[in-house]
Amino acid sequence: MTSPLRGVYAPVLTPFNDQLEPDVERFIDHARWLVDNQAGLAIFGTNSEAASLSVDERINLTDRLLEAGIPAASLMPGTGACSITDAVTLTRHAVESGAPGVLVLPPFYYKGVSDEGLFAYYAELIERVGDDRLGIYLYHIPQVSHAPISLALIERLRKAYPQTVLGIKDSSGDWNNSKAIIDAFGADGFAVFPASESLLSRAMPHGAAGCISATVNVNPAGIHAVYAGWNGPDGEALQAQADAIRQIFQVLPMIPAMKYVKSQKTGDAQWQNVRPPLTRLAPDVAEKLVRDLEAVSFAVTE
Repeated sequence: MTSPLRGVYAPVLTPFNDQLEPDVERFIDHARWLVDNQAGLAIFGTNSEAASLSVDERINLTDRLLEAGIPAASLMPGTGACSITDAVTLTRHAVESGAPGVLVLPPFYYKGVSDEGLFAYYAELIERVGDDRLGIYLYHIPQVSHAPISLALIERLRKAYPQTVLGIKDSSGDWNNSKAIIDAFGADGFAVFPASESLLSRAMPHGAAGCISATVNVNPAGIHAVYAGWNGPDGEALQAQADAIRQIFQVLPMIPAMKYVKSQKTGDAQWQNVRPPLTRLAPDVAEKLVRDLEAVSFAVTE
């Protein structure tokens, strides 16, 4: 089956109030702004602080987005968990909510897990959910999960569940790995999303589906412009501008840095709140971030 999902997705930042509870209204406002700027919503990804959110919090935030009129078609919720029962609960809820795909991180606590073990995890998830509407996008982030998703594992999952395992987010940062996945599986509709917009112009000619990138949270229109126009007359300039912004963020703690910029854009200091063990951006670092962004013509305040 060909993946129904393409384009630019944000692992949507999760705002917290001063009691460190998810702030629903800010979350909805941010999601609506992203959709209005042609970005999809990979809610509960790494940069959403998903590992710091409970199952109930994720379900409630999803429900509230939909109640607010955010289209289910824009969603790619992160539903992976170390607990298979949590993963099933989150995945089943996402499917029943109308999400066309879910992004599934493998279990990330045990070291040295085998392809056999990872296949069993994904197979058990698919069988327990038991819904033909389920579309799974694998999440390869070995530097965090210590559970790499190999080409052999992708091939086995595709053979066993060709109508369900539809794509992958490659957060390895290794272009050669992304290209190898596209070359091996892209021709039959398997969607490959690199995790950085800096790879868009390189990946799109080979058949990539787009990107799922942290900095879509702060630069959705600019990154979508690269996706839509990489092969046009302005493609090189669009890519260079997106790269300049990305490079400033990626040398910092990404979540506090993006939340700081969001606080400046909105004039809302609570946007800087993060859940422990993360901490806010230090004032001197924040000041330099603003200077660096202004130097590449990225407006930090409206």
